[in-house]
Amino acid sequence: MLLFGPIAISAGRYWLGDRSVDWQMADRSSAGLLPPAAAHPEAVVRVFAARTVRWRGIFAVHSWIVVKPADASRYTRYDYTAWGEPIRVNGFAADGRWFGDLPQLIASADGAEAAEMIPKIQAAIKGYKLNAYGDYRAWPGPNSNTFVAAVLAAVPELSTTLPPTAIGKDYPWNGDWIGPTGSGTGIRATLGGYLGLTLGWIEGIEVNIFGAVIGVDLRRPAIKLPGLGRIGVSAV
Repeated sequence: MLLFGPIAISAGRYWLGDRSVDWQMADRSSAGLLPPAAAHPEAVVRVFAARTVRWRGIFAVHSWIVVKPADASRYTRYDYTAWGEPIRVNGFAADGRWFGDLPQLIASADGAEAAEMIPKIQAAIKGYKLNAYGDYRAWPGPNSNTFVAAVLAAVPELSTTLPPTAIGKDYPWNGDWIGPTGSGTGIRATLGGYLGLTLGWIEGIEVNIFGAVIGVDLRRPAIKLPGLGRIGVSAV
């Protein structure tokens, strides 16, 4: 019930029309979640996620990272995609709808805190090894969520984790099948992203069954369900 029930509900929502739009005509404009860069001189770090394209949105979200150094005139958005060179820079509006779906804020930092994080984020992106054409795999990874999870591991002070619908976040991007969680507050074991167990203060308790995550968050009480995501107190 915990595995298939939530997925069935998410599928029903999709077929009833909340996300079943023509992806070629879907809105990708700014959702208005970020202030104009020129009017916001402070450094900014944001992590967003939105339901992915077409029927895959029943199961998964696509996540990305946005940064802006202090006094920069524009935001820089980093995505990991299935077409072309995997790491795409400014391919879309920084806070743009993902083929019609409104982004959800996963994590944020501003000012001096963000300024300290940005060089670490940029170094992690530059050093990401799965960056060649053809490296992308939607399931079990490496995909957009694998990429973002790897970058977040470089900035544990952001104190965040991707939602349970971020399929691919548990793929062993660094080759380690067991090790610390991205936040550094626990331990994670994974069998190639297909099966896994995560125990951490930030991440909570998560069981990964072929990419579908079931879990609980004790720090900010919530349950985590496949297809539906996080239900409970906001993680942000």
